[in-house]
Amino acid sequence: MIINHSIRPYIILNGVNSNSIKGLLISELPPISKPAIRVQQEEIDGRDGDIITPLGYSAYDKVITIGLTYEYVIDDIIEFFNSSGKVVFSNEPEKYYFYSIYNQIDFERLIRFKKAEVTLHVQPFKFSDTENEITYNISGSNELAIRNNGNIYSRPTITITGSGDINLFINGSQLLTIDLEATSQTIIIDSEAMNAYNSDKTTLLNRLVRGDYDNIRLKVGNNLISFTGNVSKVVIDNYSRWI
Repeated sequence: MIINHSIRPYIILNGVNSNSIKGLLISELPPISKPAIRVQQEEIDGRDGDIITPLGYSAYDKVITIGLTYEYVIDDIIEFFNSSGKVVFSNEPEKYYFYSIYNQIDFERLIRFKKAEVTLHVQPFKFSDTENEITYNISGSNELAIRNNGNIYSRPTITITGSGDINLFINGSQLLTIDLEATSQTIIIDSEAMNAYNSDKTTLLNRLVRGDYDNIRLKVGNNLISFTGNVSKVVIDNYSRWI
């Protein structure tokens, strides 16, 4: 990927580009970095060194520097940063992070000195902003090929429409048994959130699912998702992931 550094830096928060906010400048973007790994460190008397147990990747902060131009509307800028959700940085235009803004933003300093910092607390993994969800209308085969184009295992969102008992397999290992209604029903398996929902994500359906969400992982490269039971449609999203 070639990044054109002559383009004015920007960020996109939940689909809104900072360049569309009148008077707001993104002066400096955070560097592209790898999240730290949380570890448990244990020292044992009589043993040289220590024992390190990895506990997973840490969420971390990305700090941007913002400025003002003429005819700014400070209330619009405050509203823009009063948010959480998905962020895209222009130095990584094809990826997005999940973010929240917890730290105070000194808008008084921004008005007086035309410069301030905004800290976005991001989750450790990033996802493709260009890959679309893939829909499979099932007519015969019960095996689906899916590729994780990232550099670390992913936790996909799998939406299944079907009826009765359905068994879900990934790369040959059975992971879930899903008990749907006798007539057609749709269930969303969000392995990132480790929850199951109805079709519009308003109701939890974990009671219909038996198995371990933690094992729903797509390895880097090619994967095979298969199932038994009466399935008419499968939709897969968030299937590639990066650190």
